Amino acid sequence: MFGYKPKVTGAAQTDFTFYQQIPSKISGSTAIPDYDYALKIDENAVITSQNGASFLIQDKVDFAVSSSQDPTTISVYQIASNSPQYYLLTKTRKAISAEIKTLDFTFTNPIPFNTINITEANIIKILDITDSDGNKWYEVDHLGQEMVLDSIKNTNINDPNYSNSDIPYLLRLKKAARRFATRFTSLTNLQIQFGSGNPENITEEITPNADNVGIGLPFEKDKLTVAYSPVNFLYTGTYGIAPSNTTLTVRYLVGGGVSSNVPANTLNNVSKNSIKFSSTFLNPTTANYVFNSLTVSNLIAASGGTGPESLEQIRQNSLALVASQKRSVTAEDYLIRALSMPSDYGTISKAYIEQPKLTDNQVSTIETLNLFVLSLNSLGYLDYANITLKDNLRTYMSQYRMIGDNIEIRDAFIINIGIDFEIIVLPEYNNSEVLLACITALQNYFRLDNWQINQPIFLRDLYILL
Repeated sequence: MFGYKPKVTGAAQTDFTFYQQIPSKISGSTAIPDYDYALKIDENAVITSQNGASFLIQDKVDFAVSSSQDPTTISVYQIASNSPQYYLLTKTRKAISAEIKTLDFTFTNPIPFNTINITEANIIKILDITDSDGNKWYEVDHLGQEMVLDSIKNTNINDPNYSNSDIPYLLRLKKAARRFATRFTSLTNLQIQFGSGNPENITEEITPNADNVGIGLPFEKDKLTVAYSPVNFLYTGTYGIAPSNTTLTVRYLVGGGVSSNVPANTLNNVSKNSIKFSSTFLNPTTANYVFNSLTVSNLIAASGGTGPESLEQIRQNSLALVASQKRSVTAEDYLIRALSMPSDYGTISKAYIEQPKLTDNQVSTIETLNLFVLSLNSLGYLDYANITLKDNLRTYMSQYRMIGDNIEIRDAFIINIGIDFEIIVLPEYNNSEVLLACITALQNYFRLDNWQINQPIFLRDLYILL
């Protein structure tokens, strides 16, 4: 009744480091990596250990691509005749302890609010559902939710403002008639429920003209004086459509648990079927050597794997969900939501939110908030967020914004600073070593990861540090 979905298992998480050797080629008079031999690893690729633990990487790996959100580390691996012969490419990816399973369900006549059940232990979530016609079904929190977040490739065709940005996907809101909701009825049973509408009588596809709303619609004739929002003309009682005369293919994740917290350097086997080259016209001998050079390892131990939630945890989490109502209420809620946007749509590196400072010609609007954001460039330095990233952020936060709140996304100022200091070194210490230690300490202190927008710098802390 509260809308909280208990977890019957918790998936462990870890970071995988992928290594690949790549041959060099001569460009002009300089040896550079030959990215024709760069490997690609599909998303949801399986990585296993000797004891049977199975993990999935959440994003695909492309060694030929390097950006601020997905850097590729390059180092010289082998030298011949004073020139690099092979380079070593390194990438990292996050992974969860899970495996993908598939079930097919066949439907004939449409049944309102039809349900299907998946019976298995340690079900994490539904990965996706597609029907035999290739249509995608979207998971929603409740069947009355008609808007879902959808993404398209960030290309020049899809976005005229595309300018070789580091953002791979554009975020869009989409009205989905084919949708479903899930709920656990027991520790080993996940129920999937569909809508009540007949696919032949879909009312959700009707989008009236903004100039004649109410004309010709019997259920709206008495509301001609009502103000309508031009962005939402969707009025329906079907709660989505029910599947009929089709077969649904359900892919879901199972796994997790306490046993999935495996030690470091134990996950080393990657599925060969998920690996391919970026190019096709390659030397067979070199390609075979490069393919076999791919290695992977978890440099840190997996953590986060848990068993099912206890009754008291479910009770407390349900009460917390009711209080938040999945909405951003305070300024800190908006700040956390901005930093939580999926990385496929761009990454906000730094964010700060406050009410606008009033000037003489401004009107006090307490509902207005200024959200200052910054991103990173390809070198890892702070940079201004581009238009695409801001559009994705605005679309993402619109689903959690209170109706009376107005949020303006702005660029924060980037200020380059330097520290000018002098030290006196004791006679028994080396001047250069002490000076280097001071510089290193200051560099670590001012690392970008340690600072947020508008955070004050206290000189006393610098004196103590030096």
